[in-house]
Amino acid sequence: MSKRIQYKVEGEVQGVNYRSWAVSKAKDFDITGYAKNASNGTVVGEAQGNEDAVKHFVDSLYKAPSPAKVTKVDQSDMQAKEGDSGFQRLATHAFTKQSAAQALKSLNHGRTITTTTRLRPTAILIQQHNSSTHDSRRHFAASKHLEIREFFPAPDAPNIKTTEAAWPHPIYTYDQMEAVRIAHRNAKNWSDYTALSMMRILRWGLDLASGYKHDPAHHPVQNGAATQKGSAEHALDRADEARVRPFTYMTERKWMVRFIFLESVAGVPGMVAGMLRHLHSMRRMKRDNGWIETLLEESYNERMHLLTFLKMAEPGWFMRLMVLGAQGVFFNSMFVSYLLSPRTCHRFVGYLEEEAVLTYTRAIGDIDAGKLPMFEKMQAPDIAVKYWNMPEGKRTMRDLLLYIRADESKHREVNHTLGNLDQKNDPNPYNSRYKDEDLPHPVKDIKFQRPTGWQREDVIGKD
Repeated sequence: MSKRIQYKVEGEVQGVNYRSWAVSKAKDFDITGYAKNASNGTVVGEAQGNEDAVKHFVDSLYKAPSPAKVTKVDQSDMQAKEGDSGFQRLATHAFTKQSAAQALKSLNHGRTITTTTRLRPTAILIQQHNSSTHDSRRHFAASKHLEIREFFPAPDAPNIKTTEAAWPHPIYTYDQMEAVRIAHRNAKNWSDYTALSMMRILRWGLDLASGYKHDPAHHPVQNGAATQKGSAEHALDRADEARVRPFTYMTERKWMVRFIFLESVAGVPGMVAGMLRHLHSMRRMKRDNGWIETLLEESYNERMHLLTFLKMAEPGWFMRLMVLGAQGVFFNSMFVSYLLSPRTCHRFVGYLEEEAVLTYTRAIGDIDAGKLPMFEKMQAPDIAVKYWNMPEGKRTMRDLLLYIRADESKHREVNHTLGNLDQKNDPNPYNSRYKDEDLPHPVKDIKFQRPTGWQREDVIGKD
C-alpha cells in the first residue's frame, strides 16, 4: 500500500550535502518525492512509497554522514499522489539572514574564522577562535569558501536508480592490505636512473605544494607502526636523507591537501599511456596485446581516489590553480616521454607509486600514533563504501587509507612489471590466463604481491 508523508529535518543540514544524501537514500528505497532547503535552516520535503520503504527512508534521514548533524525529524501523513515519479533535489531558496547564519554555522561548526594570506600553497591560513571543544565533523578546505554549494550533486535523472562503476573493484582482504610493505626497486640502467631522478624532482614539487614534513627520527613503515631510524625495517632513501628539516606534525588538513594533490596527478600517466597505445594500435592496425585496458583502469582507479577525497574536503582556488598547472605540465611531459621511451615512463610511475605507498603508510602511522584525532573519528563517504565494498564496521578513515594504499601498491607492481617487458610484443600479464593458476603470477587483486614487479622470465617465460 502506497504511503505519502511530509517531513522536516532539523539540525545542521544546510550546506553539508544533506539533500544529496536524501536523494541517494530515496533511490535505495524506491521513494518518490523531493527534498529542499527551507528558509528557517531546516530541510523539508515529501516522500512516497510502500509503508516499509517510507519507514526505512525516514530512519535513514537520521544517519547522514558528517558534517551533517540531525537533531530531529518530524513527519505527518498526507494523501498519496498518482503518477509521482523520481525523487528531486529542489533548488535552494534564497537565504534569509537566519538560514545563512545556520548554513555558515554548519560549515564552521560554531567557529569564528579569520583568513590570512600566506605563501603556503594552501593559500589561506585558517585561524580558529572557538569556545567549544574540537569537532571532528568539520569540513576541510584549502581556502575560504566563496559560496555555499554541494560537491557532486545528484544528477537530475528520475528514471535511473544508480550508476555502477565502469570497472568493479577487486575484493581485498584485511590480511592482504595489512601485508602491504614499503619497497624500492633499485635502479639498474640509464633508463631506471632517469626515471628515478624525474620522480624525485616531482616529489620535491609535491612536498613543496602540500607543505609536507616528516619526522626524521620516526618513519612509519610496517603496518603503519613507527620504527626507529637505523632499525632493520627502516626504509629511508637518499631523497629522504637530503630533506631532513625541523619536524612539524602533519595535520589532518595538510594530509588532505597532499592526498588531493597526489591523486590529481596520479591519474594522468595511465590515461596518457592508454591513449597513446590505443592510437598506436590503430595506426599499426594491430592488437595491443591487452595493455590498454589495464592502463585505463589504473587511471580510473586513481580518479576514484580523488573523488573520494573531494567528498571529504573542498580545495580552494589556489589549490585548484596548482593542480591545473601541474596537470598541464605533467600531461604534456608524459605525452612526449611515452613517445620516446614507454619503458622509462612505466619505471617512473612505478617509482612514483612507491612514494604513494610511503605517503599513505605514514598517514596510517600518524593515525595509529594518535596524531590525527579528526581522522580517527571520520567515516568513509558513501562513494568509497560502494566502490571498495567496505564491510560494515570497517569504514573508518584508517580503513579507507588501507584500501587506497593497497591500490597504490598494485599500481607500483603493475608499472614495474610493465617496465620489465618488451613494450611492443609482450602480452599484458595482468589480462592473461596461465597454464598453472595455482602458482604465483600477476593478478588484478593483491593475492600475489610482488612490490618491485615481476621479471619477464617469470611471467612470459624464457625465450
